[in-house]
Amino acid sequence: MSSGRITIKNAADIEKMKAAGSIVKETLELLSEKAAVGMTTDELDRIAEDYIRSKGAYPSFLGYMGYPKSICASVNQQVVHGIPGKYKLCDGDILSIDVGAKLNGFHGDAARTLLIGKVSEEKKKLVEVTRECFFEALQFCKAGYHISDIGAAVQKHAEAHGYGVVRDLIGHGIGRDMHEAPDVPNFADRRFGRGARLVPGMVIAIEPMINMGTWEVVQLSDGWTIETRDGKPSAHYENTVAITDGEPVLLTL
Repeated sequence: MSSGRITIKNAADIEKMKAAGSIVKETLELLSEKAAVGMTTDELDRIAEDYIRSKGAYPSFLGYMGYPKSICASVNQQVVHGIPGKYKLCDGDILSIDVGAKLNGFHGDAARTLLIGKVSEEKKKLVEVTRECFFEALQFCKAGYHISDIGAAVQKHAEAHGYGVVRDLIGHGIGRDMHEAPDVPNFADRRFGRGARLVPGMVIAIEPMINMGTWEVVQLSDGWTIETRDGKPSAHYENTVAITDGEPVLLTL
């Protein structure tokens, strides 16, 4: 959960965040090209770290609250926070990669779910609907709407396809810190009310985490990896978004 006050960014701040976001976008594109059957998630981690550092940035996740790697690499039933290691990608896997980069004092954050080899139509649909959930939410990323409008849009689209929307993990504000206020749930919950009202200068990371089965998740003994409780696949799609006087600006796309 994010804490503290919502920070409003000025035009110069957002330009810096756009530069960090571009590195994140390029890293994800590079990993999308490189990820293939037989490659280990650790190899992808090294590629990502080398690229981020080559651009003069720092991998946001490395060392964050003790996290040991530069990216999160979550395979199949793993939802998020999978630690790169010796696992070799298999034909038919889906791989969710989350990347963060810090440049000139500001962070960018985004995630994509990649198709490895020949993937089942069932998994392909999950990945595509998860991506669609983000763009459904993006329609409400304008001044005057509330955080709850974003979550409601994600939930409505995912549940219309019979999928589970993860409750235990959510999106967040972002800026000089990786996780800032406000919290950005992917669901509408009366307990949270309408949430913060969106105003120009807010920057948020919206990240639908959608499961093929139940929304319930469990944490593995490594203290990081989150999996679906029923072992069914999960997909993740995220971008960093700046709220403006008009249309939202995608800083990582």
